[in-house]
Amino acid sequence: MDLANFNALPAADAAATVRPCADIGSWVDDIVSGRPYRCRDSLLLRAMRAAAEWTTADVDSALAHHPRIGERAAGDTTEARLSRTEQPTAAEATAARLAEGNAAYEARFGRIFLVRAAGRTAEDILANLTERLANDPATESLVTAEQLRQIALRRLETLIEEPAATPVGATA
Repeated sequence: MDLANFNALPAADAAATVRPCADIGSWVDDIVSGRPYRCRDSLLLRAMRAAAEWTTADVDSALAHHPRIGERAAGDTTEARLSRTEQPTAAEATAARLAEGNAAYEARFGRIFLVRAAGRTAEDILANLTERLANDPATESLVTAEQLRQIALRRLETLIEEPAATPVGATA
């Protein structure tokens, strides 16, 4: 969707567009209330600033919608489609180690392991998971929030495009 169309949507539809990026009500409301945006960078800046305010409860709530790393999101929702495009396919041995790491992570921290998977290999993700298992809970909470922010902003960039420029001499 281009930015002009996003700016013109009714508030409920704009919220439904943004919510798959991160299902945190205050964040979605902040982005929607900031419309109209003059450019996509303004939208992304507002989203980034609003995401800086996320609490641990916000992050934990949003994690309820994320599949485990190494598992494919089911369904035909926008969030599930985005998730499927972000996670790399893992070789069987790596997938088994990711499953073991996920279980260890959940036992240690009480929530799913979250990492910005886009642009990373399964082996990179496994290394990140292994490294983060050594974090204390407070540090890991901060790292998880940052990973969710990265995912949310990347998804927002994917969903909202800058409007195409009108050629010189053309009418809009």
